[in-house]
Amino acid sequence: MRTMKIIDLRSDTVTTPTENMYRRMQEAPIGDDVYGDDPSVNKLEDLAAKTLGKENALFVPTGTMGNLIAIMAHTRPGEEIILERNSHIFLFEAAGASRLAGVQPMPIQGVDGVMNPKEVEESIREENIHFPATGLICVENTHNMAGGMIQPMENLRELKSIAKNHQIPMHLDGARIFNAAVALDCDVKEIAAYFDSVMFCLSKGLSAPIGSMLVGKAGFIDQARKLRKMLGGGMRQAGIMASCGNVSIEQMPNQLKIDHENARILSNGLNKLSGFSVDLDKVHTNIINVSIKGKKISSEAIIENMKAKGILANPRGKDFIRLVTHKDVTLEDVKYAITVMDTL
Repeated sequence: MRTMKIIDLRSDTVTTPTENMYRRMQEAPIGDDVYGDDPSVNKLEDLAAKTLGKENALFVPTGTMGNLIAIMAHTRPGEEIILERNSHIFLFEAAGASRLAGVQPMPIQGVDGVMNPKEVEESIREENIHFPATGLICVENTHNMAGGMIQPMENLRELKSIAKNHQIPMHLDGARIFNAAVALDCDVKEIAAYFDSVMFCLSKGLSAPIGSMLVGKAGFIDQARKLRKMLGGGMRQAGIMASCGNVSIEQMPNQLKIDHENARILSNGLNKLSGFSVDLDKVHTNIINVSIKGKKISSEAIIENMKAKGILANPRGKDFIRLVTHKDVTLEDVKYAITVMDTL
């Protein structure tokens, strides 16, 4: 009989550090990062900038802080930012852009998280005494609410052309940009090239216990560093955590392909069960939006039943649950999850 094991499919934020990360933490040379003399942080920032093809990088505690810092650095209070209606910045970052950056969001309803370039251009404000100036265009890739779907490269090219013509910077919430690069079978630099700044998380599929990176031009990062201090994000002997981030970038992107394969296997398995359905065309990476419209009970009830059998998941409204694969979810775990959900 299988010993009860908790299979955590709530998010890839629950990933635990690898053995190599634990070893690096113990051995990490450290200093005071606010003074700029933590060698492990400096190494991580150099690596992140080089990997994404940017001039410089900043280590921040969270992706939410990284996005907020980018917005504050690119805009002035009273301006407006264009972003997708279901983006993380708009829905899940506690209105920080409005309260702390002092900017007004202009949300556009996308299709699977993808904004229509024509609608973006039409949303850019003309010069008028009554209007806020458009200060920034934000994109999310992969798109969380769309189930980890990627932004088509042609769409990014069109948005970049529009932004350049109107002299508006572009920021990427690239929390899972490495997942996008794996799905597109391209170098992560190719995605980052369309943006003036990129935030990506070390603590999701890349498995570090904490931290995100903000990358961009050197002057932008200088400004971002001061804003990080203002927001209370200046850390001292941060090299202990940064050492994990170095492992994340050096070693963990190869794991993401396995995560994507497991998500596809899980999706195919669920489609064979009564009451569950997954749109396979929308399973691009490691996030699955599972429809439970064929069930007679709520998403909350299904999740409680799953939990009783050792599987954790999150609701996505009343008609869907969200499942996320990651390095701590094995193929055996996926098969067990399918077996359990067949009994619900």
